[in-house]
Amino acid sequence: MDTQANREAIAATPDKIWTRDFVLICLANFFIFLGFQMTLPTIPLFVKELGGSDQLIGVVVGIFTFSALLFRPYAGHSLETKGRRFVYMIGLTVFVLSVGSYAFVASIVLLFIMRMVQGVGWGFSTTATGTIATDLIPPKRRGEGMGYFGLSGNLALAFGPSLGLSFLGYMSFTGLFLICASLGLMALLLSSKIRYKKVEALAHQTATVKFDIFEKTAIQPSILLFFITVTFGGIASFLPLYAAEKDITGIELYFLVYAIFLMLSRTFAGKLYDKKGHIFVFPPGATLILFAMLLLSWLPNTAVMLVAAALYGLGFGSVQPALQAWSVQKAPENRKGMANATFFSFFDLGVGIGAIVFGQLAYVFGYGIIYTTAAGSVMSSILIYIYLYLKTRKAHVS
Repeated sequence: MDTQANREAIAATPDKIWTRDFVLICLANFFIFLGFQMTLPTIPLFVKELGGSDQLIGVVVGIFTFSALLFRPYAGHSLETKGRRFVYMIGLTVFVLSVGSYAFVASIVLLFIMRMVQGVGWGFSTTATGTIATDLIPPKRRGEGMGYFGLSGNLALAFGPSLGLSFLGYMSFTGLFLICASLGLMALLLSSKIRYKKVEALAHQTATVKFDIFEKTAIQPSILLFFITVTFGGIASFLPLYAAEKDITGIELYFLVYAIFLMLSRTFAGKLYDKKGHIFVFPPGATLILFAMLLLSWLPNTAVMLVAAALYGLGFGSVQPALQAWSVQKAPENRKGMANATFFSFFDLGVGIGAIVFGQLAYVFGYGIIYTTAAGSVMSSILIYIYLYLKTRKAHVS
């Protein structure tokens, strides 16, 4: 009955984005991201408390993303064979249990193991949630809809890092991690109310669903994303430590300003992508990220740090939803899940490699080199985009 009613509602409002189920997936995404973002700047501090070095911080952060990367192809395949609900619920459950376990971790070895487990939950849940949102957004408004969907994660980012750092002033790591797990539980409860796209509705397609590790139509935007998200590993893992080393205050404000400008970009970047294409979104967005990295490599005071936060927020908030919409745009209907898996796999790969490599660089050269190297990575993404764009134009002319 729900499935029939859902089909009738979609038929009546084919271009409507803000449906009941879209609101629910946005709320669930907000809570899981809030729990995740609260751990993002605090896990490195937790590693330090357990006696770890900068090298170990990079490894602990990196192993999480590599674990998520390893399981994303399975998540993408399962989305098309076992269904959206199954994959999302499994991912959220594993996330809640793993983050909750941090409250009882007393060694880096055990933390390392549970970070791998959390990566599995994160890989399943975020691959699923992007695909569920794609199902619910009208194709003609996909860029706009993914921008709105991204706002749910951005709102979490606006509060999460600052909340996590602030809570540590009033409670132990144990209390913080239990709160983060509770937020994941809230996401799990909300997600149980969503009316998901049924595997049975794709019965005529499942015979052609094969297991592989990527969707080829999503490779180009995913490669561009990889070089962008390398920067994210440097910021999430080391910026609080870098700022403290330079006696720069206001690191909580960095994440808040970043999130505000990230949300601002979501209000127009998706619509611009739908109307004009990625040529009007990616180059200017990536250029803003490049300038942000250069400012962070300099970082003389709090004001420069906050300007970098604004530039990074505008840039990343424009680039990420545009690249995600591009990733799923040309994928067959029975490959949307794998397209999202490919997209987030490259996201994870960038963050993971960035965290590990930057940890080694910081150990040898100091924190400043991280952001100079990150600027080079962004420049690589811009040059690859120019090459792909010119290659595509040449092919069309021919």
